[in-house]
Amino acid sequence: MLHLKNYLKLSVRVILTILLATSIPSYASEDAQFSDYQLGSGDRVKITVFGEPELSIETRLSDAGTISYPFLGELEVLDLTTSQLSNKVAEGLADGYLLNPNVNVTVLEYREFFINGEVKKPGSYPFQPGLTLQKAVAIAGGFTERASKSKIFIQKDGSDEDPIMVDLSQQVSPGDIITIDQSFF
Repeated sequence: MLHLKNYLKLSVRVILTILLATSIPSYASEDAQFSDYQLGSGDRVKITVFGEPELSIETRLSDAGTISYPFLGELEVLDLTTSQLSNKVAEGLADGYLLNPNVNVTVLEYREFFINGEVKKPGSYPFQPGLTLQKAVAIAGGFTERASKSKIFIQKDGSDEDPIMVDLSQQVSPGDIITIDQSFF
């Protein structure tokens, strides 16, 4: 009788573990679908193939917006969302390598934004989700004494358009170029 109880406890644990393991990837994939962030050169991503640790990698997008992935070779991923990249890798692996691969993609490190002009420490800085212009100026050491707090321009990443004048509440995106002009007084 004691052996039967132990066997039943072990069986329940195994079943719960299997159910948990098969449900986690679907939640992870759903989370990835909510993101509309488009990948760009310099982003670092983690691709996880559940149950296949040798196919899980961390990589940075090249200047051309590509990554090298086992079995699939060079993949063009520029401007894809994490969900689209997850689907692309899953489809590639399902084509002769794995049955029903479950793939999750997360952004480990976003590409940098750039800030120049009248800030104490101009340069490039790692993007952080939720970044506003006011926070970006703080990261760059604050305004200089000659900075204009009204003549602030952003050129969006990849845009050929002229920079637009913005205020300190403006959201900043990875790859944006921020310019703080001088004040005349």
